[in-house]
Amino acid sequence: MLDDNLRAQLKQYLERLSRSVEITAYTDDGDHSKEMLSFLGELKSASDKISVNSGTDSSKRIPSFAIGTPDADIHLEFAGIPLGHEFASLVLALLQVGGNTPKLGEDAIEQIKAIDGTHKFETFFSLSCQNCPDVVQALNAMAVLNPNIEHVAIDGAFNQDEVEQRQIMSVPAVFLNGEHFASGRMTVDEILAKMDTGAVEREAEKIKQKAPFDMLIVGGGPAGAAAAIYSARKGIRTGVVAERFGGQVMDTMDIENFVSVSKTEGPKMGAALEQHVMDYDVDVMKLQQASKLVEGDEYLEVHLDSGAALKAKSLVIATGARWRQMGVPGEDEYRNKGVAYCPHCDGPLFKGKRVAVIGGGNSGVEAAIDLAGIVKHVALLEFDSTMRADAVLQRKLLSLPNVKVLTSAQTTEVIGDGQRVQGLKYKDRNSGEIHDVELEGVFVQIGLLPNSEWLKGTLELSDRGEVIVNDRAQTSMRGVFAAGDVTTTPYKQIIIAMGGGSTAALSAFDHLMRSSAPDDAQQQAA
Repeated sequence: MLDDNLRAQLKQYLERLSRSVEITAYTDDGDHSKEMLSFLGELKSASDKISVNSGTDSSKRIPSFAIGTPDADIHLEFAGIPLGHEFASLVLALLQVGGNTPKLGEDAIEQIKAIDGTHKFETFFSLSCQNCPDVVQALNAMAVLNPNIEHVAIDGAFNQDEVEQRQIMSVPAVFLNGEHFASGRMTVDEILAKMDTGAVEREAEKIKQKAPFDMLIVGGGPAGAAAAIYSARKGIRTGVVAERFGGQVMDTMDIENFVSVSKTEGPKMGAALEQHVMDYDVDVMKLQQASKLVEGDEYLEVHLDSGAALKAKSLVIATGARWRQMGVPGEDEYRNKGVAYCPHCDGPLFKGKRVAVIGGGNSGVEAAIDLAGIVKHVALLEFDSTMRADAVLQRKLLSLPNVKVLTSAQTTEVIGDGQRVQGLKYKDRNSGEIHDVELEGVFVQIGLLPNSEWLKGTLELSDRGEVIVNDRAQTSMRGVFAAGDVTTTPYKQIIIAMGGGSTAALSAFDHLMRSSAPDDAQQQAA
């Protein structure tokens, strides 16, 4: 099941085990169980500290396996075979159960260890989901650190009946003590904040006490990370405030156009961005969203949703963009109930079903091509009279037998039974006729919307809501610079965002030097 290269890497990683690891398998005579036992045998052969035994607990999912150790009370399980994106989650789980402390901040570790009560987490994932490992790894680490926390990572493909019963139509889907807890990517900090409602207020109080920054960056994507690194390297007081690190990169499956890196995955690049920033003396404040920009006499002020505010001599705005919504009835109601935005994450949940893809650009056509290999039928709806995707992608799409392309099609409503999507309505823009399409899933791929609402009335924005910048990344407000997908800079690409962030930071630093020059001259004259 594992190739020779992966076996060698696994064996090398598992040399770091400092205590024995006991794997308990729960199986039957089925093919999935036999496959899992073969897989566990390969894990056992990779380290003499790993043992594999059979379990008889009738309450366990079949097939599944628990990872434990005689040296600690740990409740951690996988229901399925964690390959694909989840193989890294398995390796980390083995290392952590085997004595390696999870790489979390000291504050987070102490907060996890202090959690009381019974917390039984279940995370449904798909092997093609790039968002799922963050959640699985976060909850696994929490289970390793606190015996009051249990976690089962469940492969939806191995447990289709349970997926149907719980009406799971988007992954990762997390349940706590049997009740839905959250959907989508979450970090340890986000999980803790959701479990501990007082954490937001405590963090806001800490932020209120912070001294003014020389340069404050709002946003933690490629543009924000580049700005933070260039600022910190100048030796000035630098802060980053962001809702999450990595930005849209974290939602990107494969990255093959980042010069000097042949191929990587979004979450890997997002983690590398954060680590690079943390290598410098940068004050990073995560889980914070900006709500208002105020121009003061001495400092710029950024107000946050949490109620806190930060002051800075210069500001770099790098809040990026988000997926654009259709804005039609039923879209919000059926989000994660059939309406989805990530075909890589949620596509496997629609195996054998009928779906629609909204949007005929590159992202929409690529999504339709990927989904066609999984689902029964794909209907691609394009608002314009022709698709806008690259010709090579269009040719591939049109060659697929289970795809139908509908042009001049305006989606007007998503319909369902209150629990899940059952279809959609669209208007033929040529005839005006309304059509009904029966289906189970709708994947929205219609472009990006800049995260600039909090800047309306303070900065000059384009008619698309983008922050208007010049070639030095300067905005309409003195001392405020901007970069990345939130700006009017054309071509929304990672490498361009990084360059824009670097330009913004260097321009902001130049502004700081020029702003302080008169005062310095006066002091020298005195």
